[in-house]
Amino acid sequence: MSTENERDANASDGPAEIVDRVSGTGIPVRGNDIDTDQIIPARFMKVVTFDGLGEFAFFDQRFDGEDNEKEHPFNEERFQEANVLVVNSNFGCGSSREHAPQALQRWGIDAIVGESFAEIFAGNCLALGIPTVTASPEEVGALQAFVEENPDAELTVDVERELVVYGDGDEETAVNVDVADAQHKALVEGVWDTTALMKSNENAVRETANSLPYMRSDD
Repeated sequence: MSTENERDANASDGPAEIVDRVSGTGIPVRGNDIDTDQIIPARFMKVVTFDGLGEFAFFDQRFDGEDNEKEHPFNEERFQEANVLVVNSNFGCGSSREHAPQALQRWGIDAIVGESFAEIFAGNCLALGIPTVTASPEEVGALQAFVEENPDAELTVDVERELVVYGDGDEETAVNVDVADAQHKALVEGVWDTTALMKSNENAVRETANSLPYMRSDD
């Protein structure tokens, strides 16, 4: 299971991270309309916390009924340290379960490049600081092929400049990607983590709460 990554994130003024760039190796998962039940089957969601969900990512695609391994990139040794997932169209569709990006993050995924994403899934990824950037089917297909042939090659998802860069030297390829405006602002400015924002502005939150008549105690 992937546990290490090379996210290039800097501390912001508060506890949240600025996620302006993610670097690492890639893992391709091909197929359109891969839904959240495929990403994390519902039977693994009966947990109090999200800890340990990573081992169940894509479980039914990775194992048969007797827990024998099937062919799947998440089972391949060459991709075990990957942290940039490359997918196709409408990834993360289906139910809105937040366990899906939680499972991917706990497996080791820090950024996802795809043709398109289900809106709620992308929002749940943003809440974890995981960029979901989009490119054309041709560009995504080329990147998936590159990753399959070069599993140890570094990719960079540059959120700030809206680029994905891969390859070496004269053969380096830079692909323009789309990052939703709200996602771009949240990640680059380090305001994607609302809990961290509240903690970093604790005094202001307390002052506001105390100014509200229904929050004051008249004891």
